[in-house]
Amino acid sequence: MVNTDKILDYRLFLQREEKFIRADYFAEFRQYNRIRNGDVDAVKERFEKVRPNYLNGKDGRGMLSQDPLRNSIYHLVSSAAIISRLCIDGGMDMNTAYTLSDIYINEADEAETVEQVLDLIATMQIDYASRMRDLKRTNVINYHVRRTIDYIYNNLNKPMTVTELAALEDLNPVYFSRLFTNETGKKVGDFITEAKIETAKNMMRHSEYSILEIAMSLGYSSQSAFSNAFKASCGMTPKKYRDINNGKL
Repeated sequence: MVNTDKILDYRLFLQREEKFIRADYFAEFRQYNRIRNGDVDAVKERFEKVRPNYLNGKDGRGMLSQDPLRNSIYHLVSSAAIISRLCIDGGMDMNTAYTLSDIYINEADEAETVEQVLDLIATMQIDYASRMRDLKRTNVINYHVRRTIDYIYNNLNKPMTVTELAALEDLNPVYFSRLFTNETGKKVGDFITEAKIETAKNMMRHSEYSILEIAMSLGYSSQSAFSNAFKASCGMTPKKYRDINNGKL
């Protein structure tokens, strides 16, 4: 059994001798709250300010490992745990929040330098904040449109038309189309395509599914139809996008 009293006394003694100053608890959670509130610009600005301190060891974080890389990874893991739960509390879907956490922890496990881990921490914070910002925007729109958006994301494997979506809300297709565009700033078809392409990007970055399998899972009639839609949206083929993100180009 670990004698925490003895270890605690010794650690506190060393910290006093080394004049170690623990990071401000409230400052840390102000950043977490920026993420929860979807304040993307403030999250970016704050991280850029504290990043140099992470690199020179003056960030006030605890020493979780004598190995600098492992220490950084452990801090990413603890940060991911807090951020995911705060975002759930703020309205993010639980499965989304926890799966994002899993993705970043798995990425960190493959990192080879402290700098790579810090890049992941920055990306993770901005990713969560961006999703929370978009979630808050979604929460204020018309309930017909909100339900349609939920339906779209839950049925990305199916082809969808304006007429079918309007019928689900018992609305005239012309009125529904105008309402959707006014509320989201995007035409229904463009919104569906964007949702599918963003999902495809995530699948290509974080899975081994083939491009054909991704195309089929997103309701495209063929790989060529998917590739054409992807290129029109991203300016490159799915294969090139995957190669770039896998470091092959």
